[in-house]
Amino acid sequence: MKGRRVAWVVLASLLLMAVGAVEVWAHDQPYSWLDLRLGPDRLEGRVTAHIVDLAHECGLASPDSLLDPGALARHEPALRAALASRLLLMADGRLLRPEWTGMELLPPRKSVAFTWRTPWARPPGVLRVDGPLFPYDPQHETYLNVYESGTLRRQDLLTHARTRYDHFTGGRQGLLAVLSTFLLAGIHHIFIGPDHILFIVGLLLLGGSPRRLLKIVTAFTLAHSVTLALATLGVVTPPPRIVEPLIALSIVAVGIGNLRARPGAPDARTWAALGFGFIHGFGFASVLRDFGLPRQALGASLFAFNAGVEVGQACIVGVAAPLLAGIRAWTPRQAPRVVSVGSLGVTLAGGYWFVERLFFSGR
Repeated sequence: MKGRRVAWVVLASLLLMAVGAVEVWAHDQPYSWLDLRLGPDRLEGRVTAHIVDLAHECGLASPDSLLDPGALARHEPALRAALASRLLLMADGRLLRPEWTGMELLPPRKSVAFTWRTPWARPPGVLRVDGPLFPYDPQHETYLNVYESGTLRRQDLLTHARTRYDHFTGGRQGLLAVLSTFLLAGIHHIFIGPDHILFIVGLLLLGGSPRRLLKIVTAFTLAHSVTLALATLGVVTPPPRIVEPLIALSIVAVGIGNLRARPGAPDARTWAALGFGFIHGFGFASVLRDFGLPRQALGASLFAFNAGVEVGQACIVGVAAPLLAGIRAWTPRQAPRVVSVGSLGVTLAGGYWFVERLFFSGR
C-alpha cells in the first residue's frame, strides 16, 4: 500500500510539473500586430509581439525575463533575427528586408514592439504579406493594418487558414497589377476547370457555321458575365453546394441534347448556352471571391477576371471548333460517330461530377 501511495504522489507531481510547463508557454493572447505604412520612397512597419511568442522563437526558458529592460536589450539581436525570418513581404515579387529602427517594451500588454523600414524607388503595384508571424501556434493570428498616404486603407487577419494577403496600391502601378493579376487568374481558372471546358466543347460538337457558333459563344459569355458581376458584388450569392451540382447537370443536359439532335430540327444550343451560362457565372464568382478582391479596385478586378475567362474560352473555341470542322471535312462518314461518342463522354463526365458534388463533396 505504501509503495502504491508513493507511486500516486510521484505521478501527481509529474502532472503538476507538466501543467506548470504548459502554463509557462501558454498565453491567452495568441496575437501579433503588423502595421504597414506605404510611402513614396519607403515602407515603414511596426511589429508588436507577445513575450511568449518571442521567447519561443529565441529558445528562452522564461518569457517573463523579456519584461526586464536589461535582459530585453541583451536579446534584441536574436529577437530581431527571429522576426526577420518570419516577416515575409514581397513588393512586385521582390523580397523586402527590414532595416530595424527601434524597439519598445509594452509591460501592460506583455509585448514588445519593433519598428523598421525598407526603401524602394517607388511604391509597388502589389505588396504581398505572408503570415501568421508565429506559425508554431495553431491558434496564432496576426492583425494587419495597411496605411497609404497616412490613411488606413485595409485591415486584414492572417491565420493558419488564411496565410496570404495581397495589397494592390492605389496608383497607376497598382491598377496595372490588378489588371494583370486578375486577367491571368481568369485564364488560369478556365484552363484548370475541366467542367467549363467540357461544357464549351459539348456546345461545339454539333458544329455549324461560324456565325452560329459565334452566337452560341456570345450567349454563354453574356450570361455568365451577368451572374459573375451580381455574385461578386453580393447581389445574388447562391452557395457552392447548389451551384456546383447544377454546373455538372448543365454538362449532362448539353450531352443529352446532342445525342437527341436530328438533322433539320431546331438548334437549341444558343438558348442552352444562355440559360446554363447564368449558372456557370456563379461558379466563376465563387473562385473570384476566394481569390480575394481589392476593394479599391473592385471594378477593374472584376473586368480583368472576366476578360481572362473570355480569353481562355476563346482559346478553347479556337482549337476545338477548327478541329471538329476538320474531322467533318476529312472523314464525313465518321463525323456522326465522333459526335455521338463525344456527346456520350460529355454526358457521363457530367453525371459523374453531379453525383460526386451532390453526395461526396465537402463543399
